[in-house]
Amino acid sequence: GYEDLPTAVNITWSSINFKTILRWQPKPSGYFYTVEIHGQTSDIKKKCILTAETECDVTDVLRNVKETYTAHILSVMPTEMDDFEEPPYAASEKFTPYSQTVIGKPEIKSSSQNGSNLNVVVKDPLTPYIFPNGSFRSIRDIFQHDLEYKLSYWKDQSSGKKDATTKGHEFEVGVDSTKNYCFYVQAIIPSRRENRNGQESTVLCTSVGKNVLDEYGAEVFIILAVIAVAVITLAIVLPVVLCKRKKARAAREKEPLNGV
Repeated sequence: GYEDLPTAVNITWSSINFKTILRWQPKPSGYFYTVEIHGQTSDIKKKCILTAETECDVTDVLRNVKETYTAHILSVMPTEMDDFEEPPYAASEKFTPYSQTVIGKPEIKSSSQNGSNLNVVVKDPLTPYIFPNGSFRSIRDIFQHDLEYKLSYWKDQSSGKKDATTKGHEFEVGVDSTKNYCFYVQAIIPSRRENRNGQESTVLCTSVGKNVLDEYGAEVFIILAVIAVAVITLAIVLPVVLCKRKKARAAREKEPLNGV
């Protein structure tokens, strides 16, 4: 009967930009799992019915992102048993997408360093949810004014870091026009008590004023020096060799022919 079936353990929520996966253990043998999502104000919704897997994508049943949900992982037999017998289940911890989903890496749409100004433009990450016209909703569409971006920037090859924030998409900060800068951006949800900072974007660096020696250092200097010495040596030796050959040819031409 159902009472002999093991129940799920180690149930975890994994959510990035509102794409949410439920995971648990162990792998079933001789039975299956069915996932029930219980919302505080919504009807129970079933997902991954009679699955032999130990994960389930529940994104589409968490559309009310401000609601708090609990997942029940039911252990069920492959055939229907007594309808009055409740299958055993394990319950997850509570999960609220709005306050717990991780904000993924934002994309740096463009960046430039013009003189003493560093300009960086950010693109909002997209979520799996769509508008009626079929376009994907961004995290800004969901968080609206509760979303900020933080720019962290520093002089190339320096450990000193500065931060700037914006509620929009664009940063413009003052920098040393003679130095190159590296930077990354990340989203911030100020209303959160935990998990306020999103994932960091890829680090980019400007290349204002960089030359070959800055990029490759002493190796290039040595190579250039060797080439310069070779060119100078060739410029000195080649005329001498040509001159000697010319004199030798002239001497041969002045020699009398044999037998004359």
